[in-house]
Amino acid sequence: MQPSFFDLENRHQKLDERDPLVSLNRMIDWEEFRPILAKVRNRPKKSNAGRKPFDELLMFKALVLQHLYNISDDELEYQIRDRFSFCRFLGLHPEDRTPDAKTIWLFREQLAKRQLMKKLFVAFDIQLGEKGYKARKGQIVDASFVEAPRQRNRREENAQIKEGKVPDRIEKGPNVKRQKDLDARWTKKNKETHYGYKNHACVDNKHKLIRDYEVTSAEVHDSQVFHELLGDNSSRDVWADSAYYSEESEITLKAMGYRSRVHRKGHRGRSLTEREKQANRTKSKVRARVEHVFGAIESGQGGSLVRVIGLARAAVKVGMMNLVYNFRRFVSLHRRGLSGI
Repeated sequence: MQPSFFDLENRHQKLDERDPLVSLNRMIDWEEFRPILAKVRNRPKKSNAGRKPFDELLMFKALVLQHLYNISDDELEYQIRDRFSFCRFLGLHPEDRTPDAKTIWLFREQLAKRQLMKKLFVAFDIQLGEKGYKARKGQIVDASFVEAPRQRNRREENAQIKEGKVPDRIEKGPNVKRQKDLDARWTKKNKETHYGYKNHACVDNKHKLIRDYEVTSAEVHDSQVFHELLGDNSSRDVWADSAYYSEESEITLKAMGYRSRVHRKGHRGRSLTEREKQANRTKSKVRARVEHVFGAIESGQGGSLVRVIGLARAAVKVGMMNLVYNFRRFVSLHRRGLSGI
């Protein structure tokens, strides 16, 4: 029996009921990103020969799919070809040409080279405000490790890299240098060793949306990226764990007009009083909300891991992690009818 138009429409309707990409596609104003993405192609064209490049917005949405489902460039190429839901999200028909892994990689390289990731993130934050999801009820700051593939360097080479130098073996071997990450760093926290980068994030208390972020190498202390992350909010309260506490930091917060809700910490020869411990426990009820954000990225997007080399590329990957989290969180808030009011 030949299928009718209504058979196809019914099939699409059934898919819509289960496909989370439908809500994502419908609720986000993707065209708002186009002026920023257009800068990727902002270079003189040598000739009109060859195929036309893929639409910049299509390529950006392909990266969104990659971070939603935690897949590699090669796997993304295959899934776009294979999955009807991916094609619909990208606005492709079965007979259309699809981007390959190399094209995806090159597009992401352009985002890194032109430093566009933060601008894309800010563009969506503006969009959130216009939709009623402004930052409210204070802000929470914390950092999470982003692991990178571990480098097997010699001890003396690691010491040179830490000083900002390039070891001779790496400098003289171009093939070796291409595989060495000279920006990632080793660090230790709570007897656990980490290698890679850090995602420093500021989250608003009401919506648990990431409002700003910075990406650094892993050894940078949390407190070094603190005040720079603070932004506009309906409340002047700021929550953070004891790693952010110091007398100097408290003075800076007060001078900036913020109310500190930062956990106190004891010192050698001076333990916290029972009153201070109770105050920390009270603060933890709010501060813990930021852990939900990092947990959602870990469980819902495949974890905080980058398989790229260099801080510029890592910044794009981490920026996409944060932006895709905000996409997912916005859809969830909207479905539950939780506005910014």
